[in-house]
Amino acid sequence: MALSPSPASSQPRPGLPTSNSPARSLALDEEPITLRLLTLNIHKGFSVFNRRFVLPELRDAIRAFAADVVCLQEVLGEHSGHQTRHSAWPQLSQYEFLADSIWHQHAYGRNAIYTEGHHGNAVLSKYPIVSHQNHDISITGPEQRGLLHCVLALPEGRLPIHLITVHLSLMEQHRQQQLAKLCRIIDEKVPYAAPLMVAGDFNDWRARAHEPLAQGAGLEEVYVRSRGRAALSFPARWPLLRLDRIYTRNVISATPVQIKRKPWSHLSDHIPLGAELVL
Repeated sequence: MALSPSPASSQPRPGLPTSNSPARSLALDEEPITLRLLTLNIHKGFSVFNRRFVLPELRDAIRAFAADVVCLQEVLGEHSGHQTRHSAWPQLSQYEFLADSIWHQHAYGRNAIYTEGHHGNAVLSKYPIVSHQNHDISITGPEQRGLLHCVLALPEGRLPIHLITVHLSLMEQHRQQQLAKLCRIIDEKVPYAAPLMVAGDFNDWRARAHEPLAQGAGLEEVYVRSRGRAALSFPARWPLLRLDRIYTRNVISATPVQIKRKPWSHLSDHIPLGAELVL
C-alpha cells in the first residue's frame, strides 16, 4: 500500500482502517479488553525551568493514574553529571526507576546522545513487550528525534497491539517530514487489522498533524474525536498549546480520561494525557 500525497479532504484514504473499521471487528470474537494509557513528556525528571529534581514524585503520580501502558518522552537513560549532583538520583535508568514493581515490561529508544549520557522515548507496560524497534527520524540540525515502536501481546490469542511513542521536532517543516516517515513505518510494520496507538509529544501547536495521519495511516485523535479539539497540555501550569496527542486505529472505543493539573503542573513542563481504550 503505497503512500500518496494527502488530498484536501480530512477523510482517510480509501482502504485504510480507522478506529471503527470493519477490519477490527474480524478479530473480535471474545470479550473486549479495556486498556488504560498515559502519555507524558517527563522533562528528564525535572520541574519547570529545571528548578527541582522530581523523579520520585513523578513516579508516585504515574502510579496513581493506574495505567496499563505508559508512553514517556525525554527520558534519561544515563547522565553522569546529574548522578553526582543529586543525592536522590536513582542507580537505575529513569525508565527502570519509574517502572519499578508496577510495570514489569519496559522498552527504551535512545534519541539524543551527548558527553554525559543520552535520553529518548520509553514504554512501560503490564502486557508483554514481544518486540520493539527505535526509528531515528532526526532531520538535519541539532534536534535528535525518534519513534519507539513496540508490539504488545494480549491474552487469549488476540491480535497484538502496536504502540508507537512519538517525539517530533519543534520546526513545522521537520514535523511534516517526520509525520510522513511515521506513516511509512505504519504502512510497512503494522498489520492492517492490528490495534494501533500512537502517543506522545507532537509539538504540533498549529494542529497540522491530524490530516496527514488520517490520510496516511487512518489514525484518529482521541480528544479530537470526543471533544472536537486536541487537549491543552503545555505549559503545564497554564496550558495554552495542544502539543501532546493520543491517536488510535482499530479500537472499539477510545475515551479521554480527565487529568487534574495538580500534582502534574509541578512535575514537568507538560500535562499528561490519558485515555481508556476498548479493544
